[in-house]
Amino acid sequence: MSYDVPVAPGEKAEIEETTELSGESWPMWEVFVRARRGISHVHIGSLHAADAETALENARDVYTRRGEGVSVWVVRSSEVHAFEPEAAADYVEANEKVYRLATAYEIPEEVGQM
Repeated sequence: MSYDVPVAPGEKAEIEETTELSGESWPMWEVFVRARRGISHVHIGSLHAADAETALENARDVYTRRGEGVSVWVVRSSEVHAFEPEAAADYVEANEKVYRLATAYEIPEEVGQM
């Protein structure tokens, strides 16, 4: 895809924007960064890259160039699967699963004291 960008009266510059490498389109990668040890990785952005190695290098350059993170993860967007809060009605509350509680069971007399 290309755009015509006016640079001066009567002149045009053409800027080409593409996500293709040798005829193949670059997939989208999700970037997760951990700011310091002991905390979770946080989704910080997305980028296009040809492969995982390039995505990791680009993510490091773009999202941690000032030392904001100690760890960077990249995951292909198509491989990210998430739980949507709207789907919560389909799941049973943990408190409703009484079989998880020790008090939900009766100890037979033959067992004695536990």
